[in-house]
Amino acid sequence: MNKTQNIPEAVPFKFGKKLKMWLGIAAGFGLLALLWAVFIQQVPSSRIWANMWLNALMFLFLGLGALFFWTVNTLGESTWQINIQRVLESMGLTIPFAIIMFIIAFPGMKDIFEWTHTEHLDKVLLKKTAYLNVTFWMIRLVIYFAFWSFFAIYMRKISIKNDFEPHENYLVRLRNTSGWFMVFFAISSSMAAWDWLMSIDAHWFSTLYGWYIFSGLFVAALAVIIIITVAFKHFNILPNVNEEHLHDLGKYLFGFSIFWAYLWISQFLLIWYSNIPEETFYYVERVNNFKTLFYVNLGVNFLFPFLALMVRNSKRQPLYLAFVALIVLLGHYLDLYIAIMPGAVGHENASIGILEIGLPFFYLAAFLAVFFVSFAKAKPVPENHPYFIESSNYENL
Repeated sequence: MNKTQNIPEAVPFKFGKKLKMWLGIAAGFGLLALLWAVFIQQVPSSRIWANMWLNALMFLFLGLGALFFWTVNTLGESTWQINIQRVLESMGLTIPFAIIMFIIAFPGMKDIFEWTHTEHLDKVLLKKTAYLNVTFWMIRLVIYFAFWSFFAIYMRKISIKNDFEPHENYLVRLRNTSGWFMVFFAISSSMAAWDWLMSIDAHWFSTLYGWYIFSGLFVAALAVIIIITVAFKHFNILPNVNEEHLHDLGKYLFGFSIFWAYLWISQFLLIWYSNIPEETFYYVERVNNFKTLFYVNLGVNFLFPFLALMVRNSKRQPLYLAFVALIVLLGHYLDLYIAIMPGAVGHENASIGILEIGLPFFYLAAFLAVFFVSFAKAKPVPENHPYFIESSNYENL
């Protein structure tokens, strides 16, 4: 492929000792926070396991959201994102490793999920045992991870092959595979949300819940994509990323933050208006006992990005956009906290302390380590992709 002279070459990424050292420090800090909570503070076991479950889900959601973003762009044959495609690929490759984080949290299932206490089930939970039982729950989990991991690994393999032997057949295979992934993802993402989050409050259900969790995981993944893209642009690893690409990423962050808020208020208002005790207790617990966090969640995940990204130029300033993305990422971590803690821990034992602040550093370090290893194994950009030049000269009209 002939390259135009105005397209600079990317600097190869190396996962060096200094970066590994910083990730090691972050991971060590997270482990120390966990040990402090267990042995010094002696916090309730339910709080320990709930935090581990929260972070395992966040680890998975970042990779899953990136894989969704890659596949939906591939299926739509969009060109603008080709320069950040390797970021999306490498984030997607963290999915197989997320199962390790889940396995670590498995011993705490009885502390997190009420329906696992089979000897104390009431009439409502007894009616759900055909679906909510440990064996079937585990089978579903294995199926989700098996297919998500297959799609992430297979599509990455095809993308790398196209680097060395460019062929239209590879692009056709990527599009077709993306289509199959979208079908499976549409079903599995909602079911996983029911299994892993909604079943924490097993007496309650919402038909909007799967979409609500999807919107949150996608916005969180977008935030990380923006932060990594800005950092890589700064270090000339992605030199062809310009303010036009950042503008599109900013629009996605802006738009899907509004979409998240739409689902948040839709779910809340429907339950508030019906005023059925079996439905309202979910919000009563959160409004009464987590009031500050409940409203901060709405402010950080909707009002803040809405106001911060409303102006066009705000989405074209790298450092400013990365800062907004960081705040939104923390906001969606808070959103998961509110989804998990009231049901798994209760307001008597829930808190935000050293454990909640420190433990995420371990999971973040593990996520970035897997990401950096994957990113370093390929060229920073797919230069032999037929849309690469168009993406590098992209203009946002």
